[in-house]
Amino acid sequence: MADKNKLFGRGSLVETTRIAEILRTETAGGLLLVGAAVVALVWANSPWSSAYETISDASFGPAALHLDLSVAQWAADGLLAIFFFVAGLELKREFVAGDLRDPRRAALPVAAAVGGMIVPAVIYVAVNATMADGAPSGWAIPTATDIAFALAVLGLINTHLPAALRTFLLTLAVVDDLLAITIIAVFYTSALHLLPLLLALLPVAAFGVLVQRRVRSWWLLLPLALTAWALVHASGVHATVAGVLLAFTVPVRRREPGDDGPGLAEHFEHRWRPVSAGIAVPLFAFFAAGVTVADAELWAPVTIGVVAGLVAGKTIGVLGSTWLVQRFTRAELAKGLSWWDVLGLAMLAGVGFTVSLLIGELAFGAGTDRDADAKLGILVGSVLAAAAATVLLRARNRHYRELVEEERRDDDADGIPDVYQRGD
Repeated sequence: MADKNKLFGRGSLVETTRIAEILRTETAGGLLLVGAAVVALVWANSPWSSAYETISDASFGPAALHLDLSVAQWAADGLLAIFFFVAGLELKREFVAGDLRDPRRAALPVAAAVGGMIVPAVIYVAVNATMADGAPSGWAIPTATDIAFALAVLGLINTHLPAALRTFLLTLAVVDDLLAITIIAVFYTSALHLLPLLLALLPVAAFGVLVQRRVRSWWLLLPLALTAWALVHASGVHATVAGVLLAFTVPVRRREPGDDGPGLAEHFEHRWRPVSAGIAVPLFAFFAAGVTVADAELWAPVTIGVVAGLVAGKTIGVLGSTWLVQRFTRAELAKGLSWWDVLGLAMLAGVGFTVSLLIGELAFGAGTDRDADAKLGILVGSVLAAAAATVLLRARNRHYRELVEEERRDDDADGIPDVYQRGD
């Protein structure tokens, strides 16, 4: 059984197996994301940079519906809606049917996510409020953790991170995404048009009615989803909010208690997660990460604030929040783990990318000098956070390997690891 009195205690076997499948998909997607970002960065700083800009700025779409958008805008507003749809499904499933339906289990990743957003924002504002030509409006840029990028780092350094810690990192990032989309909707909506927003509730409601009846027909659901997305976009609220709203209408539990098939949320997640991790996020990264280094300033307030927020803020926020949970609940770390493990995860949480790039564009405007500074800060901060986490996690690699081998022992060959049968 799951240990509810331990920080990073072992989750149920069903959840651990499901999380392992998600992590494999996200790790592969993270490698594609990193590759896309590197290609964009190299191309944007090459003699052929004008071709990159031409492709990014090329516009298409129905102008009558205010959807005559550039390729880069379609990637940010359209493809990222898929990313947030999947994140919404995962979040709802975790808190409705996953191990995190238990408030005691949910407290740790939620607290870590909140702390990991507040401290970077405070550090960013402190830097930009005290330096000449600062830009405090970008306070939310260093608050996001990119789970795909972070897991790609883990895959590249080949650690044997215990399942409970990997689950914590994934859940922290999912909660982080929800907080980020809330920030985007509340603080980065420049002009709100109520009529399209109210009209958007109609296709969302129709989508909800169909999925509650377990309808899976794409030819019914997809037009409703696209209509909801277009109306939210027209309202002035960032269109990715539509993805979260639609996800929250999808039922998690199966209609019949005895039904062994996947729930509808799990079915949609299984279908759309590869599209999100393998296509949507890498394409967004390709069109968002192509900053011309000559246009950005390494010592600009925005750049320094973002780097400090990601590297120091995330580490302090996640580690400090975890310590506070331990302090006030009197819980102990699970057997075999130490605070060095938590420090490594906290550093890795500073790998921000997808949502940070999106917020940077919303805060300063795509293509502006400050947006270029923000992108440079995101790239530098993420690399520094990944490097620091790699040094620590590689030092703990042998210890992780021993823990994983212990968890996977199956002396009686019944297909269930003994550790779940012993309940330790």
